[in-house]
Amino acid sequence: MIRLFKSVFVCFALSSAVAFPVMAEPSITWPAGWEIETLPDTAPPVSRQRAVKHDADGNQVMVMELTQVEAGHQVNLQGVLQEMRKSIQKDFFRSGYQSVCNRIHPAALASLTGLETTCTVTENGRHVLSQTLVVAVETDKAYVLSYAGQADVYKASADDIQAARNSLKL
Repeated sequence: MIRLFKSVFVCFALSSAVAFPVMAEPSITWPAGWEIETLPDTAPPVSRQRAVKHDADGNQVMVMELTQVEAGHQVNLQGVLQEMRKSIQKDFFRSGYQSVCNRIHPAALASLTGLETTCTVTENGRHVLSQTLVVAVETDKAYVLSYAGQADVYKASADDIQAARNSLKL
């Protein structure tokens, strides 16, 4: 499972590396019981926040991250999300997993209209992980909300995820 979550972190790194820049950090209320991770200071144009859910043994079972970057230029939202999705799928494939992502579709991220896709990751036909990417752009900033977790924990965390999404202020 460690290899699996390494792949998830690659996506988070990718989401923060997508060429965009930052002003004030967005506000989000992370789910109760999740550990808020202190991330290394990132120089503008990137701002990142992350929360992690652990099981009773202290193993990481779910991760949610919000990234904000200043765009400074017109952003092709569809293209950015397609590249992120492709990168996730390639990384999982290299790690011995299969992944299928649903169609990119419109979604809200706070008050912004954005795009969303969810990928289902399997190993030998068994669903082991789900990951959702939501991207949105406003005048000079782009946002990526990504959350991923073990299949059963992801499903059980639906209310926590929705509450965090509803609390988001960009």
